[in-house]
Amino acid sequence: MTRPERIGRVERTTKETSVLVEIDLDGRGKVDVSTGVGFYDHMLDQLGRHGLFDLTVRTEGDLHIDSHHTIEDTALALGAAFKQALGDKVGIYRFGNCTVPLDESLAQVTVDLSGRPYLVHTEPENMAPMIGAYDTTMTRHILESFVAQAQIALHVHVPYGRNAHHIVECQFKALARALRYASEHDPRAAGILPSTKGAL
Repeated sequence: MTRPERIGRVERTTKETSVLVEIDLDGRGKVDVSTGVGFYDHMLDQLGRHGLFDLTVRTEGDLHIDSHHTIEDTALALGAAFKQALGDKVGIYRFGNCTVPLDESLAQVTVDLSGRPYLVHTEPENMAPMIGAYDTTMTRHILESFVAQAQIALHVHVPYGRNAHHIVECQFKALARALRYASEHDPRAAGILPSTKGAL
């Protein structure tokens, strides 16, 4: 039996940004990303490659103001595309978790593709405020925006770390893996929706 393609495509246009996101959950990690914010592109590349999602992102935003709208609206579109690609969620594992070290930093991520948006996020205080044009306070906002549109429960915990680049990057890598594991099909649960409520 051939499964339907699990592809999401979202276009979002406002006075501040124009965003196109396409994601294939059953891809091979092919990534083509351009947001105008170099470090953010790097993080989205990690998300696609480590999640084995084929991911295309094209964002044009008001970077003459700052990167906030560009980063936020991309995350919103990405969450909506991910939800679209999940489809009816029949036969998936639903839950996923991954712990990823990056030198001195460690990220622990657990996800439930529950249909109910909720975020718990902790990371070390007193991080460097900027990584290039990337405001490090935006990491939580990216996750909030993604969770709101993807309608998932997400717990991200970075118990320690020193280098801001490492602290953020290990979060995206662990998130990629956790999403990959949660969204994959469980061969023992074919045709089964993983919920006692009968809906996700």
